[in-house]
Amino acid sequence: MDMRVAAYAVITGDDGRVLLARWTEGRRASWTMPGGGLESGEDPEDAVRREVREETGYKVVVDELLGIHSRVIPAGQRVTQGATTPLHTLRIVYRAHIVGGRLRFEKNGSTDMAGWFDLDAVGGLQRVKLVDIALGMAGIDRA
Repeated sequence: MDMRVAAYAVITGDDGRVLLARWTEGRRASWTMPGGGLESGEDPEDAVRREVREETGYKVVVDELLGIHSRVIPAGQRVTQGATTPLHTLRIVYRAHIVGGRLRFEKNGSTDMAGWFDLDAVGGLQRVKLVDIALGMAGIDRA
């Protein structure tokens, strides 16, 4: 079984909107929380700060750990072409706030854009399940 540990951030603006990044793989694209996989030996808080910066252009401070979501994806349901083993994902979710930078899109990465969304619009987006899981952990009602 393969394993992937990743760290993500729930970031809301003063206007109540939430920051999302658009994940792409091949022709597939879905909105997700900004964040991503830990590098070997990397602290999860360092990883989430690095990933948010890479994917959105913003510098953040981590406020609190919201929770950890664990999921095993059967080999046949993985998006990775040719995967023959299940994938165990551990997703560490933090609340964070912006302290610098400006919105910009990642180049040559796993995301191709980022943006701010009104909570009532999130339900209409093509999104990964992590968005709803993370917002739930943060106690944020999408209206």
